[in-house]
Amino acid sequence: MFAVAIDGPSGAGKSTLARRLAKELGFIYVDTGALYRAIGLYMTKQGVDCANAEAVAASLPAVHLSLTYEQGVQQVFLNGVNVSKEIRQPAISMVASVVSAIPAVRAFLFETQRGIAATHHVVMDGRDIGTVILPQAQVKIFLISSVEDRALRRCQELAEKGMETPYEKVLADIIERDRRDATRKTAPAVAAKDAVRLDNSGLAFEETLARAMAIVSEKLSAFGWQPTKAAD
Repeated sequence: MFAVAIDGPSGAGKSTLARRLAKELGFIYVDTGALYRAIGLYMTKQGVDCANAEAVAASLPAVHLSLTYEQGVQQVFLNGVNVSKEIRQPAISMVASVVSAIPAVRAFLFETQRGIAATHHVVMDGRDIGTVILPQAQVKIFLISSVEDRALRRCQELAEKGMETPYEKVLADIIERDRRDATRKTAPAVAAKDAVRLDNSGLAFEETLARAMAIVSEKLSAFGWQPTKAAD
């Protein structure tokens, strides 16, 4: 199976890029961050302190996650309920960053993520895909962008979903999340040694996509991959 791992800081556009790459390649798109968000949502609703690793770990047996794909779009189900929209709230983004640093949570989701990649060609994005989840991925891209660009994009994404959020707050949240993700003891958000760094600061999405496709095509062709018709 072929795997494309896309890592990078919050707001760099990993999910948007990964989703489009998967469509162009005819692969399955896996948004791993959505799984951590779902766990953060569950803990929040249950009143569990996400900073309390022991309390979170003790609550994990009650969490049942599943993924489905509707017209190529990933849908996340938490205990049988589709929470794909609910997990995109800014507050859940922050708690997702907290729970993702807990070893028990990462172990809980580890096999789920690897299992998908073992049975499908995938494009998977997150913070540690190329370093921990899929270290054998044939293509590893570390997507970066200036913090100002990332904050602006996140504001636009939230606005499109009807969640108007002040730029200053989004900027502060991203800076704090960068600090947490880069300094956590478990699977810090750093580039794999063999990852290709792609800086999309100031680039239009189509430019970013073109550069990413060039990287993917060059890497996969070395493994005998041949382009096929893009997925519908």
